[in-house]
Formats: sequence, structure tokens, C-alpha cells
Amino acid sequence: MKTIIEKANDSAIQKAAEIIKRGGLVAFPTETVYGLGANAFDSTAVKKIYAAKGRPSDNPLIVHIGDKNFLNEIVKDINSDAEKLIKKFWPGPLTIIFNKKDCIPLETSGGLNTIAVRFPANNIAQKLINLAKVPIAAPSANISGKPSCTLSSHVIDDLNGKVDMILCGDDFFYGLESTIIDMTVEIPKILRPGAITFEMIKKVLDKVEIEKNLISEHPKAPGMKYKHYAPNADVFIFDANQKNISDKINELILQNSDKKIGVLACDQTKHLYKNCFVLSLGDQNNPTVIAQNFFAALRTFDANGIEIIYAESFAQNGICFAIMNRLLKAANYKFIN
Repeated sequence: MKTIIEKANDSAIQKAAEIIKRGGLVAFPTETVYGLGANAFDSTAVKKIYAAKGRPSDNPLIVHIGDKNFLNEIVKDINSDAEKLIKKFWPGPLTIIFNKKDCIPLETSGGLNTIAVRFPANNIAQKLINLAKVPIAAPSANISGKPSCTLSSHVIDDLNGKVDMILCGDDFFYGLESTIIDMTVEIPKILRPGAITFEMIKKVLDKVEIEKNLISEHPKAPGMKYKHYAPNADVFIFDANQKNISDKINELILQNSDKKIGVLACDQTKHLYKNCFVLSLGDQNNPTVIAQNFFAALRTFDANGIEIIYAESFAQNGICFAIMNRLLKAANYKFIN
């Protein structure tokens, strides 16, 4: 397949919308990460997403809409708590799980009777959806299991030749996938943390829980069953609150001198590591920037042939909770106290 790669101007977005209408695949930017989109009503088109990514078919997709009013056409019920979240956080990086209508095929929902829906804030994404005049099912635009794409160059590396078009527009803001909250249960539950934090949602809803089981055999949201966000290297996380963490990591670097070692650090600690490839995610007091840089850093390690990554941990609150969620999955939960 020859992939069209164009900067996301008006004519390119119109071309992309026509591809979506015809049942094709388009990678496009959002304010979180790049998405790989197809017509959410078209089961054949949706199957192409799974094939292009190498994604298991029971891993549900997120449906993107370009107008709040379209929600009533694809979901059965919108309770008062969901209305509060929509009013406060849409458009934006919050995905809400509803009971779906039959117009959304089971291929889109991963075989479930629920569907995850988001109204992205990115102007390119909104224009694409509205020009296509259909909701767009779109997981992250990367090979399944690998780090998500925050730059068009990442998407080209993963999907060139596998999709019909890549719309290039590197104006993301968050750098992590959206928060997902399940509104089909008695107490709303956050299934995937993101930039819309537990603390922010708690200010809007009287009750909200966080899913403590990060792995599920019957996932209602992406990233709950299969390996996600992983670079080629083995990743090990070290408790940044422990004393002498840099000494421990430097000792391991010496012990594994026959390997190409990478260290994922911050501006305050990057100078502490020797004889390795060090990447800083940014100032540890600016978690927004750390989130923006996270996936690009993992891809940089891959580009440099790193075999082992030692990573400093982050706090477990605010957006740092979402960063740690992605880091733990990238490390397959290898956390060293």
C-alpha cells in the first residue's frame, strides 16, 4: 500500500475525510497522541485498524466525535454525572464509556455492548471528523504494544505502507492518551489515568473510583489486557524516593557493561549517571512537560539500540499518576524498591 503523507492543511484534511468515507485508514493528530482512524460505523474498515496495528480484536477502540450533539446517536443513555463531565471536560482528553447503540458494530467495541467515546480538542481532529460526517474509531497510531506516537515521524516509522494516509500536524499538548472513565457502573470508575486527573474529576462528581487492577481478561478500555507502551529494551523502574538511587543504578550499569544501557531521568538528576545513554524527561517540578516527552524518549532509546533502561519513578498523584501508569506497563511492572 502506498501511504499519502501530507501536512494537515484544509485540502489534506478534506482528502483524509474522503478516505474515511470510503472505508480507508487515516492517521491523524490529536491533543494527546496520534490516532489511527476509520469509520466507526463500518465494521470492515475497523478490521483494517486491527490488521495495520497488529492489535488483538478484543481490545476495544475509542470512538471520536466532532460535536457533543452526536453523542445521542451512538449511545443509549447519558446520566447526570456523565453530563457534568461532558460540560466540564469536553472537548478534551477525557474518554467516557457508555452503553452503545446497535449502530456501533461489535468490531468497534471489541465485542462489548459498551463503547468508549471522546470529543478531542485538537482542531485537525475536529475538522476531520466533521468533514467525514461519521464518528471515527481511533486507537493510538502505533504498532500494537509499542510506545504511542506524539510526532508524525513516529507514525511514519510505524505505519508507512500500512495505512492510506498520514496527516502531519505536530501540535499535541498532553503527550499521554486520554483518561478513560466508565459511566456504566454504579460508582464511576477511572480505568485509565490521563491528563484529566482523579483530583480534577473528584471536584465534579460526588463519587469516583480508580481501577486498581491494571490488567483485565475482559477489558472495557484500551490497555487493560495486553502489553502496552514498551520499547525494545527491558525496562526497570527504581523508587526515586529511595536514598542513593543513582549509586544503585550506576552499580548496575557497571555490572552490565557488555550491554547498551539507558537511564530515564529528570533535569535534576541526569548528571548523576555515568557510562550510559541518559535522557531527561524535563524538570521534575513540571510534570506536564515530562508527560509530553515520555513516549518520544522511549522511541529515542529504541533508535539508539538501547538494551536495558533504568528509569526513575514519579509521584503517584495528578498527571504523574498517569505517567507512572504508562511507565509501569512499559516495564511490565518491574519495580525495584
